[in-house]
Amino acid sequence: MSSHSIDTVVFDLGNVLIRWNPRNLFRKIFGADEAAMEFFLTEVCNTEWNEHQDRGRPWKDAIAEAIERHPEHEANIRAYFDRWEEMIPGAIEETVVILEHLRKLNVRLLALTNWSDETFHIAQARFPFLEWFEGIVVSGRERLMKPDPAIFKLIIERYRLSPASTAFVDDSILNVEAAAREGMIAIHFQGADDFRAKLRDLGILLPR
Repeated sequence: MSSHSIDTVVFDLGNVLIRWNPRNLFRKIFGADEAAMEFFLTEVCNTEWNEHQDRGRPWKDAIAEAIERHPEHEANIRAYFDRWEEMIPGAIEETVVILEHLRKLNVRLLALTNWSDETFHIAQARFPFLEWFEGIVVSGRERLMKPDPAIFKLIIERYRLSPASTAFVDDSILNVEAAAREGMIAIHFQGADDFRAKLRDLGILLPR
């Protein structure tokens, strides 16, 4: 990676700064029956179903739709929302340390996250470092989600970013590729150590 003059870093949140996995909840519910849990998360409340909420669908509509499809799973479908916080075991502390270092270096900090507007307040209450961001673009509020180019254009315009001096980090390669197409310096998150090294390669003076 060649040296760039980076003045802004845009963070994805889920599985970059905050751990999220529905299995953290549903292992408690299904116990040792891993196959039943995987059926539920593949066929009943799957990634595509959840992404509709990230795009702005109200949870009450999502729950009703899933119960109509699988009435025998009503209790578990309701748990997906009612016990949503249990899907988040905590922060990825090693990345929070990098965020803190960037803050001390006066790098502009923004976040761009695919997240339901109805659950985002739970994360805000739990993770004080979310207050370090100048702004957070939440897909559920905007009714747009990554990797749609429109949400990248939105954050660039709203915060008057210069894409060429903006680094974007995400654990999804599709989102990374979409950011790169908008001219951002896109980093695929593959762990905090790798992320730190890539930021150093870009000329940001982080401690090793």
